[in-house]
Amino acid sequence: MIRKTLVEVLFISAALVFGSTAFAKKSDYEEGAVSGGGSISGTISLKGNPPPPIMEDLNKGKNVEFCVTHPDTQEGGIRPRQKVVATGGKLSGTVVFIEDIDKGKAWDWKTKNFDFKTCDIFPKVSVVKKADKADKKAGNLVTITNLDPEILHNPHGYSVVGASRKTLFNKPLPSKGDVADVTKNMARFKEKKDKHFFLQCDQHNYMEADGRIVWNPYFAVTGADGSFKIGDIPAGKYKVTAWHPYVGEVTSEVTVAGGADAKQDFTLTAK
Repeated sequence: MIRKTLVEVLFISAALVFGSTAFAKKSDYEEGAVSGGGSISGTISLKGNPPPPIMEDLNKGKNVEFCVTHPDTQEGGIRPRQKVVATGGKLSGTVVFIEDIDKGKAWDWKTKNFDFKTCDIFPKVSVVKKADKADKKAGNLVTITNLDPEILHNPHGYSVVGASRKTLFNKPLPSKGDVADVTKNMARFKEKKDKHFFLQCDQHNYMEADGRIVWNPYFAVTGADGSFKIGDIPAGKYKVTAWHPYVGEVTSEVTVAGGADAKQDFTLTAK
């Protein structure tokens, strides 16, 4: 007689009760061709006035003589940092994305690079994605470049959940031209938990950037005019979210018809 361990018995029992898919892993986004896809376009508006800028005193930090060369620096080494930017009521730096779409167009991911330049980070708001096996092997999913001469920067990446932060990487870049490839660190994201990516310099903690963690290729980031467009969407009904790291988010249900553009504007309220 073959003796079975308790674990084996429990596994077999569960399979008999729930079927062979009881322990199946949730499938990832499925890439494929989209025939007669539609699009979603619109504008993100800000209700109310943006919060005032943070008046950063660069004299209190490191590398003052160089960091004050930032073009926004004012008299006395004060640099205003505006985290919410709206021109004519139109909100820039807002990520618009489709939630819970299982299949559609292929990822067209270009390396997401963050420049550390004049003691600042560019872009300010962006998107990042989880690294799969192919990404980890190929690299260059997300990189960080130090463009400042003779300035040590220390990029520190986090996943932010409420008031808590989980460190993803901490990579010193001591010289101009140094590049940190943090692709493998992006494999740590969990879909049901991780949403907000935050990047900061440990040497100059006023250097900050934010990103939304996306799980499919249907997204856009608004520019100065607050507009966005997401294309090549299979016909159907979708939850579409507009997210800003310092204003919040709002979600609407949008119906996309084949070959047509669905108009959907969003309004976020200043805190």
